[in-house]
Amino acid sequence: MDPRIERIHRSANFVMEKLRVAGLQPTVGIVLGSGLGRLAEKIENPVVIPYKEIPGFPVSTAVGHKGNFIIGTLGGKTVIAMQGRIHYYEGYGMELVTLPIRVMQFVGIKYLFVSNAAGGVNYNLKVGDLMIIKDHINQLPNPLIGPNMDELGTRFPDMTRPYDPKLIALAKEIAAEKGIEVKEGVYYGGTGPTYETPAEYRYIRIIGGDATGMSTVPEVIVARHGGTPVFGMSVITNEAHDNYAEDYVNDGDDVVRAADAAAVKMTAIFEELVRRL
Repeated sequence: MDPRIERIHRSANFVMEKLRVAGLQPTVGIVLGSGLGRLAEKIENPVVIPYKEIPGFPVSTAVGHKGNFIIGTLGGKTVIAMQGRIHYYEGYGMELVTLPIRVMQFVGIKYLFVSNAAGGVNYNLKVGDLMIIKDHINQLPNPLIGPNMDELGTRFPDMTRPYDPKLIALAKEIAAEKGIEVKEGVYYGGTGPTYETPAEYRYIRIIGGDATGMSTVPEVIVARHGGTPVFGMSVITNEAHDNYAEDYVNDGDDVVRAADAAAVKMTAIFEELVRRL
């Protein structure tokens, strides 16, 4: 058997046994980005599985990422949430960065929700805004490079609609009902861990990016490879412009604080979206 498949099976079997004992069957997977772990606190009757306990699983080392699977009830449905994701900049290869998504697919999720903290490259995006991701630009290594795992998906997945139009429409409807303003835009995924230079922010804006971050895109590619519909949302935590004041600096702690402040609105949308699936 392909060793990559063996790793997925080993990790997934451990998680599935925990779920079997708890009598849980998740239908929605959720990836929580920097400072967005608060949504996990809304999950009722949670079963917590630390990444470090899962065989073959990477451990998240990023600021604001706790490193747990949280399984329980949200919006009346059983969900499995990643309280902290794995990043390429942590030194993990793409096989490990996307392993949690493969595990969630093996567990049986029908939908994947992804979230992240991002810099607003578009001048119309301000700190605290919520941006529904309608498309992305990938500047990270593609996680499907290498021999295709045919049992998981096709060699050349279609990415015409990486983010599900029906889920986007439903999220916009929910936001309007709740009086929450949301923007839409294109997410640019870079490697990190440095924040971009002013010239790079200008470049991202010119090529069509609205927000920039260091994650998400590999997870979405793997989800689509496996046929899982995706909904994505960015919390704008800093204005990624190229006309800074002379004393301006990007600060990781500020990013987490801004994400935490906006997490309440994002949680409200995600919870109701889950409820209506």
